[in-house]
Amino acid sequence: MNFLRGVMGGPSAGPQPSGADTIQKLCDRVASSTLLDDRRDAVRALKSLSKKYRLEVGIQAMEHLIHVLQTDRSDSEIIGYALDTLYNVISNDLEEEEQEENSAKQVDDLGSQFTEIFIKQQENVTLLLTLVEEFDFHVRWPGVKLLTSLLKQQGPQVQQIILVSPMGVSRLMDLLADSREVIRNDGVLLLQQLTKSNAAIQKIVAFENAFERLLDIITEEGNSDGGIVVEDCLLLLQNLLKNNNSNQNFFKEGSYIQRMKPWFEVGDDNCGWSAQKVTNLHLMLQLVRVLVSPTNPPGATSSCQKAMFHCGLLQQLCTILMATGVPADILTETINTVSEVIRGCQTNQDYFASVNAPSNPPRPAIVVLLMSMVNERQPFVLRCAVLYCFQCFLYKNQKGQGEIVSTLLPSTIDATGNSVSAGQLLCGGLFSTDSLSNWCAAVALAHALQENATLKEQLLRVQLATSIGNPPVSLLQQCTNILSQGSKVQTRVGLLMLLCTWLSNCSIAVTHFLHNPANVPFLTGQIAENLGEEEQLVQGLCALLLGISIYYNDNSLENYRKEKLKQLIEKRIGRENFIEKLGFISKHELYSRAAQKPQPSFSSPDHMMFDHEFTKLVKELEGVISKAIYKSSEEDKKEEEVKKTLEQHDNIVTHYKKVIREQDQELEELKQRINTLTSQNEQLQATVTQQVSQIQQHKDQYNLLKVQLGKDTQHHNSHSDTFQMNGIQTEEVSKLKEELEEWKNKHELLQGQLREKDSVIEKLNSSQLEMGTTEQSSQTIKSAGLEHNSELQKELEMLRSQIQLQAAEISKLQMENQKLQVMNAAADPALGDSGATAATSSELEARLEQEIKELKSEVKALSEEKESLKQHLDSSSSTVAILQDEKSKLQREVAESKKEQDDLLVLLADQDQKISALKIKLKDLGVPVEDEDDIESGDQGDEDEDGDEDEQD
Repeated sequence: MNFLRGVMGGPSAGPQPSGADTIQKLCDRVASSTLLDDRRDAVRALKSLSKKYRLEVGIQAMEHLIHVLQTDRSDSEIIGYALDTLYNVISNDLEEEEQEENSAKQVDDLGSQFTEIFIKQQENVTLLLTLVEEFDFHVRWPGVKLLTSLLKQQGPQVQQIILVSPMGVSRLMDLLADSREVIRNDGVLLLQQLTKSNAAIQKIVAFENAFERLLDIITEEGNSDGGIVVEDCLLLLQNLLKNNNSNQNFFKEGSYIQRMKPWFEVGDDNCGWSAQKVTNLHLMLQLVRVLVSPTNPPGATSSCQKAMFHCGLLQQLCTILMATGVPADILTETINTVSEVIRGCQTNQDYFASVNAPSNPPRPAIVVLLMSMVNERQPFVLRCAVLYCFQCFLYKNQKGQGEIVSTLLPSTIDATGNSVSAGQLLCGGLFSTDSLSNWCAAVALAHALQENATLKEQLLRVQLATSIGNPPVSLLQQCTNILSQGSKVQTRVGLLMLLCTWLSNCSIAVTHFLHNPANVPFLTGQIAENLGEEEQLVQGLCALLLGISIYYNDNSLENYRKEKLKQLIEKRIGRENFIEKLGFISKHELYSRAAQKPQPSFSSPDHMMFDHEFTKLVKELEGVISKAIYKSSEEDKKEEEVKKTLEQHDNIVTHYKKVIREQDQELEELKQRINTLTSQNEQLQATVTQQVSQIQQHKDQYNLLKVQLGKDTQHHNSHSDTFQMNGIQTEEVSKLKEELEEWKNKHELLQGQLREKDSVIEKLNSSQLEMGTTEQSSQTIKSAGLEHNSELQKELEMLRSQIQLQAAEISKLQMENQKLQVMNAAADPALGDSGATAATSSELEARLEQEIKELKSEVKALSEEKESLKQHLDSSSSTVAILQDEKSKLQREVAESKKEQDDLLVLLADQDQKISALKIKLKDLGVPVEDEDDIESGDQGDEDEDGDEDEQD
């Protein structure tokens, strides 16, 4: 306050004494008036003076205005005036013509200082949050503007107060749902300031359904054809998503990526785009790039890339890419966006390879883009974007690399010349007169060879026709020829980067390079000279290329063996000087810029020197080449032997891993078969249980029939004196006797079959007792088989006992039949003696006929049940035999697998001992050695360079 009073008392304060007196009187009226109308009029007057006399009103009236906000909440009009006055005092959004040039800085300071005074009491901000909740337009709108101005002046401090305020962020989110557009739009501006550089608030806003509301607003406003409101919403979305992995994941999981597709639906008529539409579409493309940025976690980027392909967003972007009439800056940004959507995603890269430009005849989009890259008349930023797109297409895409290199091979070149291939365009750019085209083509071709030793060897077959009448030369030779002709620095840097990438980790390419006797003298001559600062970069790359020729040399050329090249460096250059020149690369400013991010971003074409992927190669090789230069021939030999031994060990370990993997698959198959057999066993047990219950029912029915027959026999014996049989009854009895004889024969057959089953089960039990338990899987199978066999044996015993009971019942029936026959014989002489006896006989005949019919039906049912039981017994016995065969096979397979695993363990133990001995030797030689786990883990992902470096050591 003392500072402000000093400023007010100075000559630059501005207002006349009458103005200051008026403000003082108005403040007194606000403080002392008891009538609300008087206070309202005084605050209205202060508002009208606040723009012209900003400093005086701020110093004298701020405390009174805050008091009004606290005490006069019931009157919306005075609250609105007070908020407007505070906004005029705190805000710096004044017209430029109202600011004097000499007081501009002072005005900027005033807003920040008044804001600091206002937020010194945190309850003032809390009070403002409660006022923003009011629905009254005259309170809510100035409250939103004032809070936005506070965030602009003292953002972090106000953010912290709102963050700790209960429901502070949620209250502000309600502004997006206001039906009055002016409040909703200013609410978007408020949230922009609130979410700047504060991840905690960004998460809260996102989980308060901000994505849904903002996307709805963008759709309502017409997507890319909308006005400034769409721009504000897109800026707020960028604040929420940029560098915030949690919100990005929430955006993807909420299926909001699918809602971005309509943004990029542009028509055929692309002429006359408004400046606002260009701005909106530019921000929309940037928002897509935020989700798939290479700096995001790889898993999050990959999932967003897949979602963009499946919802058709990538296809829509490619349509814009190939459309005509699209503004240049939008086309450039679209190329950059497509680049990052396809980078490292095989599905998206394959789709991009299939995209054709709408030309006649249709040409692949890659070819059309490369034509722009090597055309020196195209804008520089567009050529950089195309190069980035080509790099992203080839990133971790061996299939795409092979397709590009195949267009250069002699067997695939189009002899008719009707179409231009990607390889031909790259060669044309590589040897054109434009140094920028040379550099771009060299870097693009280097990306086609990145981490692909097979293609490096295949590219050695490429032959170029330099001029009519001269024999063709190889691509490698042509590159070295141009390099030695003293072309521009940018061209030489590009060719050297290509050669370093080509020769690294490819001893055959190194041999081809050294086979030309002019190459090594040229490199040593370049390194040994003392050239200017511009040439130091070329010297460093020449040193790197010569070092690669030493490190990856297989000593197949007698004149250029490793030791001879080292001696040449020692004599002509000096080891220390060589290492110093090699260090020029990583110390260069342009190298540091290129190492920061994959996208090529250069302020001018002259600064286009290094590629991001090449910086990784330099980092990987600089140390190992330095060590290789100082190594003796004996150390080289030992290192080669160790490398060969380690390679052999790796091959053996890989073989055994494959064998173990196959055995694991076999074990899984065996486990599945065991599960299948177990389920079949359970089904059979359920079937047997059902059969047992059916047999029990038949047994009960049989007992009931036996009781009924016993009663009938007693009844017939009591009436034996008067019982008579006619000829028909005698025939029925004889038929019953014949049926009983048949049952007896069937009973004997069943007994014979049961004896056979008993012998089979006894054999199975004896064989199972002899077999030992070696593996857990065999124990499970054996126990399951024994349990199943014992259960079947019990069930057969039950059936045998039941059949014996039935046989006993049949024999009783035969005895009763014989008694009936005797009774019939005794009754024959007395036929026709008396009428009473005839009546009784007729009754008995009827009853006997009924009983015989019932007996016949019961016997028929029993015979059918016997047949079904016999069939079930046969199927059970066949199942037992099948299970026994399967069990024996599984036991043999388990024994064989155990034997193979024991052999593997013995071999692996021997190999581990050899490896440990070799590692001890390497450590004695001073070579750093890492564990196998570290080496394997270092082979995964993008960040595998350090692991590869250790292996090469």
